[in-house]
Amino acid sequence: MNILVINGPNLNLLGTREPDVYGHETLSDIEKWLNDQAESDGHHIEWYQSNHEGNIIDRLHETMGNMDGIIINPGALTHYSFALRDAIASVNIPTVEVHLSDIYNREVFRKVSVIKDVCIKQISGKGKSGYLIGLNKLISLSE
Repeated sequence: MNILVINGPNLNLLGTREPDVYGHETLSDIEKWLNDQAESDGHHIEWYQSNHEGNIIDRLHETMGNMDGIIINPGALTHYSFALRDAIASVNIPTVEVHLSDIYNREVFRKVSVIKDVCIKQISGKGKSGYLIGLNKLISLSE
């Protein structure tokens, strides 16, 4: 499988940004960890991070015909980006929404996901393991 992992705004600051909420590992640490998991063997995993909504949407459009699945941690775009929601729906590629923290036990605005309904699964509050859970979900679709 070809899988794209997209990380949205401020996730480039993992490791220093609110470590009590997001942990001390960097995005590079998480990338290396997932790539080293046995479940990743035999699959091509491409990583992408941007702080810009339009760039993320453009990258989603580029996946058409090139990727079998998408794992996305949209960051704050989760809560208000209907453009991101439409892009996920438009590419018609199985997509898993991942959040490191438990968005349902945080501020009120974080409890809303406008993209949840166009994703095949939402994973929240599992830390970096959420990416692995998402990977396993996508792999199970191809079996």
